[in-house]
Amino acid sequence: MKIIFISIGFICVGLGTIGIVLPLLPTTPFYLLATFCFAKGSTRFHQWFTNTTLYKKHLENYTKTRSMTITTKLSILIPVTIMLSLVFVFIDILIMKIVIVILLLIKYWYFIFVIKTIEKNENYEKVNI
Repeated sequence: MKIIFISIGFICVGLGTIGIVLPLLPTTPFYLLATFCFAKGSTRFHQWFTNTTLYKKHLENYTKTRSMTITTKLSILIPVTIMLSLVFVFIDILIMKIVIVILLLIKYWYFIFVIKTIEKNENYEKVNI
C-alpha cells in the first residue's frame, strides 16, 4: 500500500509542476494530494517534499495557518471553475448539472468563508493574532 501512496504522490508532484506552466491544470490541489500521499507512504519522501521550494511556495502557508493569498485562491478557483463550466455546458443530464452547480457553490463558499485570505508577505504569526 505504501508503494501506491508514494507512486500517487510522485504523479501528483508531476501534474502539479506541469500546472505551474499550464493554466488549466491547478497546481495547489495536486501538491496537497502529494503531501497527503507522501505522509501516508513514506516519512522520507514526505520530509523531502515539505523541504522543496515547490511546497514552500505553494502550500506552506495553507498547511500551517489554513490561509492562502488571493493569488493562490484564484489560481485554484479559476481553472476548476472553467473545467466544471465546460462540463456543465456540454452535458445533457439534469442531475449532473445540479451536482456541478452544488459543487461550485460549495467550493466558492469554502474558499471565501473558510480559508482565510492573507497578504503575500504575511507570515504565520500575523495570521493567528
